[in-house]
Amino acid sequence: MRLLLFLIFLVVPVLEIWVLIQVGQVIGGPWTVALLLADSLLGAWIVRREGRRAWRSLQEALGQGRMPDRELADGAMIVAGGTLLLTPGFLTDVAGFLLLLPFTRPLMRRLGSWFFARRIRTLAARTAEPGLHMGFGPAGSAFDPFGGAGQDGGSRRSGPVIHGEVIHDDRTGPVTRDTGRDLPNA
Repeated sequence: MRLLLFLIFLVVPVLEIWVLIQVGQVIGGPWTVALLLADSLLGAWIVRREGRRAWRSLQEALGQGRMPDRELADGAMIVAGGTLLLTPGFLTDVAGFLLLLPFTRPLMRRLGSWFFARRIRTLAARTAEPGLHMGFGPAGSAFDPFGGAGQDGGSRRSGPVIHGEVIHDDRTGPVTRDTGRDLPNA
């Protein structure tokens, strides 16, 4: 994944410059800049319109008491598409428009859902391997960081007892304190 990100950040700017040069040679430098400005303005208008639409959809979903998963994904894609449109270049503009336009967004949402589901399956399989517990300890798993019982109803394992002081802040009762006298080394 890191290699893929490295390649994207290395290859995309080089491709953007190459495409800009090619377009500039065909239509000329001033027209290339004018085209970049025009698609940025069009993109800003679409971001504003789709952002309002996504916000209304999010409010409706919350008002109906349902989980706004599609609306949140749309909002994230609108933000990502707007960010790509701010980046100068035709390739990033095309990707930004794919994330912004209402008729291409469902396809991009399915693609993103497939990618993240695949990534989660890979991480889950990796954490299930013996000896690899991602910092959750030998008894835990990636989805239960406390190492407790699963669906089978078993008991939770207890860790070391840490003695401390409990102060009740209600003024009606006495203040109780754990003095730690039962500690063997105290």
